[in-house]
Amino acid sequence: MSFKNNYDTIRAMVMQKLSDHLSKDLHYHGIHHTIDVEIQAGRIAKSEKINNKEDIYLLKLASLYHDTGFLITYKEHELAGCNFARNELPEFGLTPKQIEIICGMIMATKIPQTPLTKLEEIICDADLDYLGRDDFFNISHTLFMELQKRKILSSEKDWNDIQINFIKKHNYFTDTNKKSREKKKLNHLELIQKKI
Repeated sequence: MSFKNNYDTIRAMVMQKLSDHLSKDLHYHGIHHTIDVEIQAGRIAKSEKINNKEDIYLLKLASLYHDTGFLITYKEHELAGCNFARNELPEFGLTPKQIEIICGMIMATKIPQTPLTKLEEIICDADLDYLGRDDFFNISHTLFMELQKRKILSSEKDWNDIQINFIKKHNYFTDTNKKSREKKKLNHLELIQKKI
């Protein structure tokens, strides 16, 4: 089995589905977020010296599927994403064991994150990579808009409180993101605290 050819085929299918059916008011959890997680997972895996082609293949598939659950539900979307993976991936030759590894990665991204393996740590860090990046405030504003639209929060003050609590509790798991993202993440925390 060519992991590359298989991946390209599955990626095209998932991207088409997200593009066609994902709600347009998912300002944060849109297709752009899936692409970002896919890219960051690849970057972190390379830095963490994950060289096994099958591991990288499964990690990238988990990145593609980790938010597909938003196609049908907002709450418990991770479980719904696993169900998509379980239903769709056997036809591409993935074994039950491989699919369970993918589901383990998807479920690890559920907040609070609970990674148990190196691959799960990588996808968790990829999912929240933006916390320690220059585009943090732009991206966090899209999440604010998404949550506001769903009446999960109402004011910017509520949002700032949530972000402060979230960032204080958050930890990166990989050495890569601890080194490259942690310092800037804490700078963002300080800036939010000054706003209040």
